[in-house]
Amino acid sequence: MHSLSSLLSHRWVRPQPCGTSGLIAAAKPGTGTGHAWGAAAPWSWILDPSGDWYYWWISIMVLPVLYNWIVLVCRSCFPDLQEQHTVLWLSLDYLCDALYLLDIAVRLHTGFLEDGILVRDRGRIRRRYLRSPSFPWDVAAVLPTDLLYLRLGPGVPAVRANRCLRTPRLFEAFDRREMRTAHPNAFRVAKLMLYVFIAIHWYGCLYFALSTRLGLGTDAWVCPNASRPGFARPLRQYLHSFYFSTLILATVGDTPEPWREEEFLFVTAGFLLAVLGFATITGSISSVISNMNAADAAFYPDPEPVRRYLRAQGAGGRLVRRVAHWHQHLRAQRKLPAEQEVLRHLPRGLRAEVAASVHLPALRRVSLFQSWEHGVLQQLVLRLRPQVFGPGEFVCRRGDVGREMYFVREGRLAVVAEDGITQLAILGEGLYFGEISLINIKGNTSGNRRTANIMSIGYSDLFCLSKEDLAEVLAEFPSARAMMEARGRELLLSMGKLDVHAEAAAAVAAEEAEHWAQALETALEGLQTRVARLLAQLESSAFKLALRVERLECRLRQQHARGAGPTKGAGSP
Repeated sequence: MHSLSSLLSHRWVRPQPCGTSGLIAAAKPGTGTGHAWGAAAPWSWILDPSGDWYYWWISIMVLPVLYNWIVLVCRSCFPDLQEQHTVLWLSLDYLCDALYLLDIAVRLHTGFLEDGILVRDRGRIRRRYLRSPSFPWDVAAVLPTDLLYLRLGPGVPAVRANRCLRTPRLFEAFDRREMRTAHPNAFRVAKLMLYVFIAIHWYGCLYFALSTRLGLGTDAWVCPNASRPGFARPLRQYLHSFYFSTLILATVGDTPEPWREEEFLFVTAGFLLAVLGFATITGSISSVISNMNAADAAFYPDPEPVRRYLRAQGAGGRLVRRVAHWHQHLRAQRKLPAEQEVLRHLPRGLRAEVAASVHLPALRRVSLFQSWEHGVLQQLVLRLRPQVFGPGEFVCRRGDVGREMYFVREGRLAVVAEDGITQLAILGEGLYFGEISLINIKGNTSGNRRTANIMSIGYSDLFCLSKEDLAEVLAEFPSARAMMEARGRELLLSMGKLDVHAEAAAAVAAEEAEHWAQALETALEGLQTRVARLLAQLESSAFKLALRVERLECRLRQQHARGAGPTKGAGSP
């Protein structure tokens, strides 16, 4: 009763169905006890930090963070811009504040992993967030510093500078996006350009603020005043400041010479920032290029070592061109020969799902596999190795020792005669060959030798399955082995390479061997029984013998004791 009551008192969580995208509904403690699934009960929501709902939320949080980082400094340095659109800015400010507060509520309902399991307990989630280093920064970012408007007036937006403290949320959103996007290198470049834009934007705004303090139009270095045509508008002032900032941070030159100490210090700081920016940009671009080269190397083999080897060995130009065309075909058609190397870091179950999603439709088109169960195909798909053959290249030759069988995924192959020209048959998508030399069919006169010449007409994309892998799979699924042997026997009969008498003799020999094996097993069981009985008798005899020896020793000790007693009495005074 105690265990049942404790079980019912625990909060329970409705199982997450497929497609919930990381939003998990859970009953509140003490309210969901004993309710049926359809019964009304209060619910609370818990976000999975790796789910889609959380991902889209932090993507939304990018907007208020970028708004505060870009717009606040601009409004603080350009007073006319703040005064002309005060209502708009206040509306956007308080909308961002509402999103900040809502984000804190989201953090209070975002689960975390413990021992690999998502924790959904609201109390533990709340305590973990309140004790985290990010909580003080989140609170500091929403402090009501706007109350200073009552004393300073709404023309001082710098009092909201604490809203820029939510930058870690921006970095988190960028990291999630980089992991999910299909073009991470392009996203890294776009992110770098955004950082460059923000740096130029801030430097331009500070340039205009310094120009206002020193006096607009007082010298050639500061921003012109309203007396110059067009500079009465805030947009023209901002564009001039942004242009001036770009010239300095890009170290292009062609900027007016500073006249005052403040101007010299500001330009010097800009040059130092430009040096740092150039180093960062160069490193980031180099990293992007290195990642692109590493990704290409992981997917496609490098043709340069083969070219160097052929040149060093003095090979003809025709062979070099064939190698170059083969590599070019891999890249152009996005063929991946080193598939197992790419997927080797995944766990076996996930690797099987990935390989099945990519190759299972192609395997289903193979006539041999259409009647096989799904488990066999799932085991095969982990062992298949893609191979690409070029035009005129022989996949196998008659008489070669067979160590692999092939499945045609794409392309056309020809069964050619010994002259290498006459085409006897054409193999297309969904067909297979090479299985006869891998299966030990009784009566096969060719043994494990290839029975035909197979040549690729154009570029052919094949699946290769080794003899060891095939034997391992067929050992786990005897029904699939029987079906494969039956088809191989039919093919050998049609080719006239199956000795029926030898097959019958082999079957009789196999039955006789099975009979003798059963007889030996029966005899062995009888011998084991007799040996067990003998061992039991031996243990019983040894036990009885030990008891007899022990009794004899006791009698001998007693006799010695009685003989020693009178002798001792006669010798005493």
